[in-house]
Amino acid sequence: MILAALLLLAGGFCRAQLPTGTWSGALDIQGTSLTLVFNFNEEGCSMDVPDQGAKGIAASASLTPLGAVHIDIAALGASFEGFRFGERINGTFTQRGASFPLTLAPGAPQRKRPQTPKPPFPYTSEEVSFSNGDAVLKGTLTLPAGCDRSTPVLLMVTGSGLQNRDEELFEHKPFAVIADFLARKGIATLRYDDRGFGESTGDVVNVTTADLKEDAAAGIALLRGRFDRVGVLGHSEGGTIALMLAAEKKADFIVSLAGMAVSGRETLMQQNRQGLAQAGVDQTTVDTYCKALSDTFDAVTDGMPLPSPGRYDMPAALQQNLQQVQAQLALPYLRYFIQLDVSKLLADVTCPVLALNGTKDTQVDCTANLGALENGLPASSPNSVRAVDGLNHLFQTCTTGLAAEYPQIEETISPEVLDILAAWLVSLR
Repeated sequence: MILAALLLLAGGFCRAQLPTGTWSGALDIQGTSLTLVFNFNEEGCSMDVPDQGAKGIAASASLTPLGAVHIDIAALGASFEGFRFGERINGTFTQRGASFPLTLAPGAPQRKRPQTPKPPFPYTSEEVSFSNGDAVLKGTLTLPAGCDRSTPVLLMVTGSGLQNRDEELFEHKPFAVIADFLARKGIATLRYDDRGFGESTGDVVNVTTADLKEDAAAGIALLRGRFDRVGVLGHSEGGTIALMLAAEKKADFIVSLAGMAVSGRETLMQQNRQGLAQAGVDQTTVDTYCKALSDTFDAVTDGMPLPSPGRYDMPAALQQNLQQVQAQLALPYLRYFIQLDVSKLLADVTCPVLALNGTKDTQVDCTANLGALENGLPASSPNSVRAVDGLNHLFQTCTTGLAAEYPQIEETISPEVLDILAAWLVSLR
C-alpha cells in the first residue's frame, strides 16, 4: 500500500506544471491575516499584498525536480514552495528565516469597501510632484468646483511605514475617502505617495520622522503658490508631523487623527505592554520584557552598549524579539523615534488644531495622547481636542480595536469623523 501511494504521487509529479492566472491565500501571523496574491502569466510571476497596498512585486516561478511550485520574491527576501493538489497549492511561505503555512487557491479575494470613491466626481484632480532634496514626491491634488486661491487646502500626511497616497491598507483607502468627502464640501486636498513608495522616490533606509516632516514641508511650499490658507491633516505619525510643522509656523491650521503627542518611547512601551498582555503572556514576563526594552532605549539615548537579551529571565522567543528590536535600532528611524517628544513643542503651536483619537485605539493611546494635547496646547477657541467613542486606530467602528479586525471591517472611516472634520474646517472660514 505504501509503494502504491508513492507511485501515485510520482505520477502526479510527472504531470506537474506551473499554475496560470491569479492565485491567492492568507498568512496567519500571530492572529493577523495577511493576504498574498500571485499572478502567473507567460512573462513570469508577480505578487500583490492588497492588505498593504502593494502591487506588482517582481517574483519568479519554477518547478522543483519533485514537481513543487517554487516562487522566489527576491526583493522581499521571501519564497513560497508547495505542491499542487487539484485546485489547491499547499505549502510554506518563508521570509528571513520565519516560515508560515500557506495554501493558495485560484482567484483573488473580493472585499467590500463601500466608501471607496467611484466616478463620476463633482470635482477635478491633478497629478503633481514636489521635491525635498533627492526625494521626488508624486501626488494627487483634488480641487472642488469653483476652486480659487481662497479655497482652504489640506496636505495629507500618512502614518508610519511605506504607504501610497491613499494610505491604503487592507484595501481601505482612507485618504481617498477623506479627499472625496472634503472636495464635496468645498475643501481642496493634496495627498502623495511616501518617499520610496508608489511613484515617489527617495531614500528609505536612512530616513527619520524629521526627514518625513521636511517632505511634507515641501508639499506645503508647493501649495503656497496656489492657495492662501494651507493646512496639514496627518494620521498617526502624520499627525505628529502635523504638530511639528505647526510648531514651526508652517501650517495655518492642522488636523491630527490619532497623532502621537507623547514621546515615541512611551508609545512603543505602551504598544508592547498591551500587545504582550493580549497575546496571553503572564504579567511577570510582560514586566521583564518591558524592563529589557526600557534598558535598551536607555542605552541608545545615553550612547551606551545595548544590553544582552540573555541577561533577562524570559522565553527564548522574547529574547529573539528583543534582539530584532536592537537590530532595528542600528537604523536612524527607530533611534530618532524613541527620542521624539512633540509634547515639548506644543506651547509653540498657535494655529487652530483639531485632534481626534478613537477610544478603542490600541496603537496610539487615546487618553494619554489627548491628555498631552489638552495640557500642552495654548488655550485657543478654534482648537478642538476630543475622543470619538468606539473607534480604532483607523477610525473604524470596531469591537476590540485590535489590528486583526482591520481587514474584516467594511467601513473605511467613520462618517461621524468625516462630519466632525468637515464641520470644523468650515467653521474656520
